Amino acid sequence: AIDEAIGRATEMGRPVFCSHGIADISSATYGPQTIAGLAVLSYVAQMCARYGTRLIVPVRILSILPIATEIVETAYRIEGKADQFRKEDIVYLSPWQFAYSLAYMSMMEREKAAANIMIGAYWAESLQLAETGYRVGAIQVSGTANTHQIPFFVVATDYCLIGEEIYAAGAYLSKDEILIASIAAQDIGKYIAVALSFLGALLMTGGIDWIVSALRA
Repeated sequence: AIDEAIGRATEMGRPVFCSHGIADISSATYGPQTIAGLAVLSYVAQMCARYGTRLIVPVRILSILPIATEIVETAYRIEGKADQFRKEDIVYLSPWQFAYSLAYMSMMEREKAAANIMIGAYWAESLQLAETGYRVGAIQVSGTANTHQIPFFVVATDYCLIGEEIYAAGAYLSKDEILIASIAAQDIGKYIAVALSFLGALLMTGGIDWIVSALRA
């Protein structure tokens, strides 16, 4: 879906917007979503550099601005296109949620975005951004682990990653061994939990309740 979006933008000669959400990377609760969004940004930047497509990155958290800038610049260097890197397209908009979304929407309208990729933590601005992307005719790829915003992305965007899929996407696209290992470890933990639950149900059905007694102790 991301390759399709970038390819369409390249054909149309219009920019790609790529957002990593509005959460601080240092947040224990929402930071992992931002990290996943930045991992996706790295891939998007590399593809845009390869095809000569303009990439615009809206930023809400000031401390993430140098990180996003470095990610995009590195991607252009990897592709041998360092001279095409536009630092001014990594745009710090506002620390205020709705000021950020208003500026983001205005930029999409003004620049006639052909693709809008939003992976990360989003709140009430999610539908505003998705509606604007739809209005300007952008192909949209979205994803968030904030369950209360997923319905808006599902309805208003072309492709939507749901919940933990954003972490898997970030790990897959970045090829980061640590991220891939963390996803694999989580899956193994889930399998173990399901197996233990199933085993416990069987034992309780058979009248063997020592597990319950042990847990109560």
